Amino acid sequence: MRKWTKGLALAASLCAVGLMAAACGKSGSGSQAKTVVTMYRPGNKLKNNTEMTKLINKQIQKQYPNIELKIVPISWGDYQSKFNVMLTSGDPFDLAFAQQYQATVQTGAYADLTSLIKKYAKKAYDNVDPSYWQGISWNGKIYGFPTNANSFINQTVTLNGNFLKKDNISTKGVKSLQDVTPLLAKFHKANPSVTPFAVSKGYITIDPGYEFPLSNTLPFAIDQSGKSNKVINQYNTKQLQKNLKTMHEWYQAGYIAKDAATSTTVYNLPDDTWFLRTEAVGPYDYGNSALETAAMGKPITTINIAKPYKSSSDAQMAVYVVSKTSKHKKEAVQVLNAINTNKKLLNTMVWGIQGKQWQFTDKAKGKVKTLKGYQADTYYGAWMTGNNKLLYTKNTVTDAQVKQRDESIKNTAESAALGFMPDTTSVKTEMSNITNVMSKYNDILNTGTADPLPTIAKMNKELKAAGYDKVQKLLQKQYDKWLAEKK
Repeated sequence: MRKWTKGLALAASLCAVGLMAAACGKSGSGSQAKTVVTMYRPGNKLKNNTEMTKLINKQIQKQYPNIELKIVPISWGDYQSKFNVMLTSGDPFDLAFAQQYQATVQTGAYADLTSLIKKYAKKAYDNVDPSYWQGISWNGKIYGFPTNANSFINQTVTLNGNFLKKDNISTKGVKSLQDVTPLLAKFHKANPSVTPFAVSKGYITIDPGYEFPLSNTLPFAIDQSGKSNKVINQYNTKQLQKNLKTMHEWYQAGYIAKDAATSTTVYNLPDDTWFLRTEAVGPYDYGNSALETAAMGKPITTINIAKPYKSSSDAQMAVYVVSKTSKHKKEAVQVLNAINTNKKLLNTMVWGIQGKQWQFTDKAKGKVKTLKGYQADTYYGAWMTGNNKLLYTKNTVTDAQVKQRDESIKNTAESAALGFMPDTTSVKTEMSNITNVMSKYNDILNTGTADPLPTIAKMNKELKAAGYDKVQKLLQKQYDKWLAEKK
């Protein structure tokens, strides 16, 4: 496996003569030898990594005595590029947190896990909402294991409760992005040195009601309600243009940082460096509860501004994949099974170490509270780790909220395009051209930096020259066929 270190060549040569077993996927010797399954995931190394790793493997080995899990964290800033290197080089990784799953699954780099999951992770498979399997399947086969968390998300405007209270700002009547304008104006006047709206490079403006079959950074969208079956450019819709116009007005008024289109500034939830942000909130977030936990107790207010649907993008949010060249495919799937079925294991990963990061308030009901030791880099994020239905809940989460969670998951409609995964291999050149065009316009449009209507007009001309019509016709043909076969 790729280590991105100078010792790789030496390790490879030693593997050839049977040395350095741990580096080659084995740990220990003789009857005690264990298969080391390495999992790459984004994030920083945990401060309690040594103890956490021991506890994780203790639970895994209760079920699979000959397996040892090694988690390799890679910073969020570096993960995308290093993951791409792993794919292009054919690295035989065992488990990795997929990036841009819809596009990368088509490269052929991932192992077909269909039979392995149903044989070695049947219990875990059965406990995942069926919408996930629809959303990640490619040509009827499974190439990854999704994290059963938020099968749908509510698009929300999220406000810092500290400032709402301090500045006596009311959220009454807020139902859309436009309704927030008076709140921003009042906040900015009272706090001229604090950024009102937390926006940086890579931000995508809320565009409710659409599925993006390739990526929300590309100009192809499908109506989630099914009222229209047309593949369109979302930047030509009245609603997105209205929202982008609002963003531009906010930018001009100073509510958005002047360098937002190029800035990589991170507005951390616990810090009072922001007043407004947009967050995707799902059923396992229990309203504001998950955000307030991540904000280390800061009061948070969220307001839904769009109708939710179960979508492919939500299904593909956190998927673990296995390299086609991995030597430990079976063991990798068994690790996924353990993480997604062993309650003690998963809760240790997500909450941290009992007695240090958290403790029970009601063990019978699975209610917990966090301790002073519960800080950033002491736990793995629930949304990207394992089946959230197995998690303990904070003692502030009520039975009514849990009931609402389950009812909302059951009753939320599926997007008309759930499971549609187009094949763009025949238009690689056009896709590359379109991607290059959008790299010029996404940030300046979505951060409000540019005046939207003239900028979109200019962008559309460049998209046409890049081959947009050819790709749109291909997607439309595939979507029409997919819909016909689905009936």
